[in-house]
Amino acid sequence: MFTIPRLDWFNHCRILPTIGKKFRVCLPKIVSALISDCPSSWRVRCVLQPRLHQSIEEHPQFLRGGFSAEMRLEGVEEGLARMARTMNLDQAPERRRLRSAFKEIQLGIDHCLFNKQHEEITSEESYDVNSRGLVIFSKTWLPEESRLTALVFFCHGYGDTCTFFFEGIARKLASSGFGVFAMDYPGFGLSDGLHGYIESFDTLVEDVIEHFSKVKENPKYKGIPSFLFGQSMGGAVALKIHLKKAIPWDGAILVAPMCKIADDLVPPWPLVFILILLARIVPRKKLVPQKDLAEMAFKDLKKRDQTSFNVICYKDKPRLRTAVELLRTTQELEPRLEEVSLPLLILHGEADVVTDTSISKALYEKAASSDKRLQLYKDAYHALLEGESDEMIFKVLDDIIDWLNSHSKETSRS
Repeated sequence: MFTIPRLDWFNHCRILPTIGKKFRVCLPKIVSALISDCPSSWRVRCVLQPRLHQSIEEHPQFLRGGFSAEMRLEGVEEGLARMARTMNLDQAPERRRLRSAFKEIQLGIDHCLFNKQHEEITSEESYDVNSRGLVIFSKTWLPEESRLTALVFFCHGYGDTCTFFFEGIARKLASSGFGVFAMDYPGFGLSDGLHGYIESFDTLVEDVIEHFSKVKENPKYKGIPSFLFGQSMGGAVALKIHLKKAIPWDGAILVAPMCKIADDLVPPWPLVFILILLARIVPRKKLVPQKDLAEMAFKDLKKRDQTSFNVICYKDKPRLRTAVELLRTTQELEPRLEEVSLPLLILHGEADVVTDTSISKALYEKAASSDKRLQLYKDAYHALLEGESDEMIFKVLDDIIDWLNSHSKETSRS
């Protein structure tokens, strides 16, 4: 059985850019030799091309999102549909333009998250320059009249943004008395950065901490309980925010968190080595093919088709550096699960094949927190809050709201 080595490979691979052309030309042969003894399910196809455009069999099933590039935009005027199909979304200005064209269309789709009107809330969108000089998009939802029960800070998944399905989730939370704050990570949604590219997961986490810290420092939110809310890859972001202990939190809600890769999804070490080698040479290349994860994540067929309306989410093959950063992040998190000490609500669908339920069970069993709850939903897929039946979606939302209410009262009393 192959086991995955710690990712000290990164340090060994730093010399690659200085090795020169001969090594790069020979790399495909080296790759072939490395994988010749791998199980057939992990084989890669090495194709000699001038820029090392090898095709690699899919393994990052743990990546949330990356939905099919096929556009199924029923009822959309052909010009707009063509715009969505053909526009190059590598940079933020094009993504902002496309989202502006589709904003009202998105809110008008026939999905339970958008069908209920919440007139008693206000929302605000902002673009702010962070300390790295990047323009970051963020959005806030607040109850209009009622006093704030708590603040909820959302961390989105890999193939997600904070402006589509989460719009309906945030409105539901805000109508229940919670202030909701979310941002698009650099390279995702409406924020600056190459689309779908994570050069450093730790830097991404620092960007999120910077934004959330500014919100929490606002005097009008002083003394109000605050909770992290992470979904899939956002669960890993939330856990890393907690482990850095830069700012205090009163608890975390994690939906199908990407905090450990299930054992049967871990690739053998030769393939990890190949990914790291290629990520050092062509980090931005989209060389990791993958299946239509909407099919794997969304159980309800109608809701699955509606994922196409999230026109600015990253739908293409994962970029090499991004895939390696996510793999390294899960490896760093797995041995640190015992350090997780804040109150936890972990929610997972039992039929999830994107992030296995064993991931959430491991977190629940190992976390040091004495206040933790694992809620599994029978026959539910990965997209618990977007892709299930209306009944299931609102059951999960009610579980989240009940937990937030009880823990907000406990925090206020203490």
